[in-house]
Amino acid sequence: MRQIILDTETTGLEPADGHRVIEIGCVEMVDRRLSGNRFLCYRNPERDIEDGALEVHGISNEFLQDKPLFIDVADELLEFIGGAELIIHNAPFDVGFLDNELALLQRQDRLSDHAGVLDTLELARDLHPGQRNSLDALCKRYDVDNSSRSLHGALLDAEILAEVYLAMTGGQSDLGLSFESPTDSDHAAAHMDTIDRPELLVIEADEDELAAHEARIRAIQEKSGHCLWNDL
Repeated sequence: MRQIILDTETTGLEPADGHRVIEIGCVEMVDRRLSGNRFLCYRNPERDIEDGALEVHGISNEFLQDKPLFIDVADELLEFIGGAELIIHNAPFDVGFLDNELALLQRQDRLSDHAGVLDTLELARDLHPGQRNSLDALCKRYDVDNSSRSLHGALLDAEILAEVYLAMTGGQSDLGLSFESPTDSDHAAAHMDTIDRPELLVIEADEDELAAHEARIRAIQEKSGHCLWNDL
């Protein structure tokens, strides 16, 4: 299975307010192993970056002045992710921004036309209801080293998310049973009650199997003088 872990950095929080994508970072994973293939691009958003966003990622307007426009990287990005499953933390944010970039190019296609999407934030909320599930919180929970993450960066965050995703889907660190408040426990109980489990298949022994079983019990009884099965 081919999966692409993707992250973006932007000029602000809302594409509806005219904010744009300025960095796209992806790492490729095939059959749950990082392949070493990466995609990284910075792009000129044709507008200024908000101060709040600058504090998060540290990417300046000056740095982006000579970078390509989204129209120059769109096809390359879509070719890289094509046919894969995208692994994104808080997917509506990144997908919303990238879909907006495609719409600004007067294109009819959207990200979901090229790849499936798995939201690790939703996955984390299912595994750890009522707990903090930011990327930093998940790194701490799953013992993933994020000490180099003083500022957000799309490629760095994608690499960290790949480790977190593998840890989350390879086994649960606490089985979702450690809660931060009584309310969280109630949420977890409600979640467990709604798990759809298939009915157990019971296969009855036929007459020949029952006869063989009885013969084996008699043999044990005769040899040892006692068979625990008869005490049941």
